[in-house]
Amino acid sequence: MQARMKHPVLMVPDAMNALQALAAATHGGGLTPKTLELIHLRASQINGCAACVDGHARIAKKAGETDERLFAVSAWRETPYFNEPERAALALTEALTRISDRPDPVSDDVWDEAARNYDEDELARLVLAIASINVWNRLNVATRQPAGVWKP
Repeated sequence: MQARMKHPVLMVPDAMNALQALAAATHGGGLTPKTLELIHLRASQINGCAACVDGHARIAKKAGETDERLFAVSAWRETPYFNEPERAALALTEALTRISDRPDPVSDDVWDEAARNYDEDELARLVLAIASINVWNRLNVATRQPAGVWKP
């Protein structure tokens, strides 16, 4: 696979700076690097972003994530490998990524479960992290950025 064009954020440096600042703002608080990588991976799977699936699986491995859990992210509901906060984060990730798939994209049940597991600061960071990875997915998919080129 070959990219359609040079990556847009490389062509518009202010965009790169803004997206990197947004990503940096999501770190800290109570969100673990593993949780962030799980949501990045899940959104990227849903969006079909091969570059991000590849990259975020690699980052997750470096953060100490296990193969067992990485292989099971797409079927997280049917596996015993994820704790309640991770499940809430993955459910919120799916809801915010698939906003056009249902009339009430982020149901009260999904939101309330996330709010039970994360305080307001953590929830804000989680929502921003999900929005951020969805932006990257859309940029990469639109320009057909290939997997494996960028290796963290």
